[in-house]
Amino acid sequence: MDLAVDVTPSGIEWFRERGEAPAIVSVSDVHGYLKAARNALTAVGDAEAFPPLVTLDDDGRLHWAGNDYMLVINGDLIDRGDRNRECLALVERLAAEAPDGRVRYHLGNHEMAALFPDRFRWPGVYSVEMDDDVRRSFLEHVADGRIAVGFDGYEYAYSHAGANDSFDTKAVNGRARDAGRRLVEMWRDGRYETNHLDVLPEYQRIFGVGGEFGRGPSAGLLWMDFKHMEPDAPPQVVGHSRQQRPTRTGNVVCENVIRDNLGLPGGEAVLIEQPDGIVAVTKTSDGATVTEV
Repeated sequence: MDLAVDVTPSGIEWFRERGEAPAIVSVSDVHGYLKAARNALTAVGDAEAFPPLVTLDDDGRLHWAGNDYMLVINGDLIDRGDRNRECLALVERLAAEAPDGRVRYHLGNHEMAALFPDRFRWPGVYSVEMDDDVRRSFLEHVADGRIAVGFDGYEYAYSHAGANDSFDTKAVNGRARDAGRRLVEMWRDGRYETNHLDVLPEYQRIFGVGGEFGRGPSAGLLWMDFKHMEPDAPPQVVGHSRQQRPTRTGNVVCENVIRDNLGLPGGEAVLIEQPDGIVAVTKTSDGATVTEV
């Protein structure tokens, strides 16, 4: 894996300081379903209100289209589907083609399983059974900040599962880098296989699962269930909890719709946040629709 990005800003202010105001396209919980990921990303160009985010080459591969966007992969890119490596390759390619800072990849609970496989031991899933080279690459990308936890948009904060209280995005991204560096050091010293779980207790704000079976109200930013989100929580875009369509509770929008629409003629969606608001763009059988959320 190679996310060739030199800059991973924690917020839209990084762009504003450069006189830029990209529309933020976000998608979550792709889970290794490559066709669904492609449908979600191409929906942007299928909707007349927006120019394309990606283009399609003669070999069927997606490429960065060069329009004024940034893309947030908001966790759980990998695992349940059978095209995990191809989904990673897609993000690698877009990150290499886009300007610095325009493609972000966030940790989800399934990326957490790539970092801490002994915590879960889920049978037959990519994150637990990936080969050593890819796992080491995940650790290094987290240590370098190329896979982060959150991003501050124009109004909404982005993370995989969110929180009921405000969080300092720059700080939690720094904590994730710190955890990644410790895991990389363990790997280099030959201690990773036996000691990687020793890192977890110090990073519960990010990695806490919120109870024996996870998803509790006290869970960290990768694990809390959307059903625990309070109406007065700070404005956020999250994934993690399955929905049939982008769903709002108070100030928080959940964008995890891909799995509930597998096998249907459409339903895959992205959110697009601009300075004046946020909308959902949803794939249909003959194009795409734009709706308020």
